[in-house]
Amino acid sequence: MWFYSLSIGFLRLAYRVAAWFHPKARLFVNGRSKIFNRLQSDFAKNEQKVIWMHCASLGEFEQGRPVLERIRKDFPGYKILLTFFSPSGYEIRKNYTGADYIYYLPWDSRNHARRFIEITKPVLAIFVKYEFWYHYTNTLSKKSIPLISISSIFRNNQSFFQWYGGFFRGILKKFNHFFVQNKQSADLLIRIGITPVTLAGDTRFDRVHAITRQNKVIEVAEKFKGTDRTFVVGSLWPEDLEVLAPFINEHKQSLKFIIAPHEITESFLHKIEESVDAKCIRFSQAGEQNDASVLIIDNIGMLSALYRYGEFAYVGGAFGKGLHNILEAACYGIPVFFGNKNYEKFKEATELIMRGGAFAVSGYSELESNYELMVSRPENFLLACEVTKAYVTENLGATDKIMNYCRTLLTA
Repeated sequence: MWFYSLSIGFLRLAYRVAAWFHPKARLFVNGRSKIFNRLQSDFAKNEQKVIWMHCASLGEFEQGRPVLERIRKDFPGYKILLTFFSPSGYEIRKNYTGADYIYYLPWDSRNHARRFIEITKPVLAIFVKYEFWYHYTNTLSKKSIPLISISSIFRNNQSFFQWYGGFFRGILKKFNHFFVQNKQSADLLIRIGITPVTLAGDTRFDRVHAITRQNKVIEVAEKFKGTDRTFVVGSLWPEDLEVLAPFINEHKQSLKFIIAPHEITESFLHKIEESVDAKCIRFSQAGEQNDASVLIIDNIGMLSALYRYGEFAYVGGAFGKGLHNILEAACYGIPVFFGNKNYEKFKEATELIMRGGAFAVSGYSELESNYELMVSRPENFLLACEVTKAYVTENLGATDKIMNYCRTLLTA
């Protein structure tokens, strides 16, 4: 255990140093400042039972959100505590109305875990996907507080399944139940003696499906699109722009483009505008009428609803650290394109490629050729649309499986 505590200590020190130079690290450090004073004050008068959900970041929150909102609906007498590890989750969702208390998770130490749990007194803890913290899991186990992992996914090369992974396997054995995304994850857990496992699937399918049913109207996007065929680009990175800029220039007369950058910085917005030989307009400056071919989204939080305005979608990230969420686009039943470098670990990407609903492209030429196959042969386009929509429908139901278990715990 000493090496774990030492590594957490080094990581904590690294963030403190980085906070002097990096805004995100500064948020990370400042957000945890005097956190126990705030916790003590906020929970001092609470007399209701608390359900705690912890997410690493924004992506994990979106996976946990369907469960959180069902708990809110089915158990209105409980308070909901939501914690994040990363600023990219907390800073965007700190005002989320579906939770009663929202904080950064204090660093994982024995003292922090004990104080946090003694103050908040959760009756159930739900950790989303990859969150496995030794002191928090150990403290919850000692206090006989049920702890479950949802939308979790495991790979054979992780430390849990190596000869040296005894310490990490010990963390997993503190969980009461795992709701995993795929059979491989279930098999890996069973192989190391962890049997309270349910193959539930990915709650993101339930989340994106719920978004489509909301039919959220974004007036600026609707007026921009009009009756024109539209290509929606989500989570655009600079590497993706190199592929898309010539594609936009080639099709600016026949297509409109809605572009949502991954990071909203003035320098990147300006780079997009300079890279394309087409009239651009920013969302914040769009009026009632415009003759632009490119609408650039200069805010956050609306991407999942923007895909409804597209006949095609491109999702960024795969040329860099990893592909972003393609299910948000797939749920609207449209073909999805993305880079071919870093997508293999995303099950939905590989499965949609095999079915013919998604396309991994190496660059502009391949994007162009795949698009032309859709345009020149409408049956290809209709098949891709049918595949993507059916794929989401087939994978619904993870939230129900998790809620059936939670309901048993909470009504016992």
